[in-house]
Amino acid sequence: MNEQFYDALLNIRTVGDQKGFNQSLHYHRYEPTPYLALEQLFNQYELKSSDRIVDFGCGKGRLNFYIHYLFNATVVGVEMNESFYQEAVENRKKYLKRSKNSKDRIHLHCCLAEEYLIDPFDNRFYFFNPFSIQIFMKIIKNILLSVEKSERVIELILYYPAKDYIYFLENDTSFELKEEVIVPNFYEQNPNERFLIYRLG
Repeated sequence: MNEQFYDALLNIRTVGDQKGFNQSLHYHRYEPTPYLALEQLFNQYELKSSDRIVDFGCGKGRLNFYIHYLFNATVVGVEMNESFYQEAVENRKKYLKRSKNSKDRIHLHCCLAEEYLIDPFDNRFYFFNPFSIQIFMKIIKNILLSVEKSERVIELILYYPAKDYIYFLENDTSFELKEEVIVPNFYEQNPNERFLIYRLG
């Protein structure tokens, strides 16, 4: 299955990378998770319709619509770039034409990731290496504070996981590695082509 196939299936447009770079060194350039990698992940990792997944650095919303289509779970996209956010909003309109009665399950926020207010129902968090370790640490702190107020099992899904993310989670938090999903044919050339799933609770 190629990239265009899924965009057509979901009635969205997410193909293409970021033109230019962010001014801040803390935020990395946008690149959507390849559909091939998402297929591999969700062949092994299952979500429930009761889950609420937050994608930090959602870009044009690919992951959000893909997850909603597969699992009918609630999805939240957080994007700081105004133009990507607007493209995600357009994609949401187009996607909802094919997927009626789903409006209340697809949420988009235009803000810095560390300023997103963690919802008591948010229980899955997706990161495709979107920002520096300093921002990641702030977000993990926000998640942990939310869990203190509203206890629940939390899972983090890291694609192309940065070494400093892994070191921080394994040495400075109570998160434990639950699962590794490699992307076949890519992992052999690049050991970053994998997903790591960390669990708390």
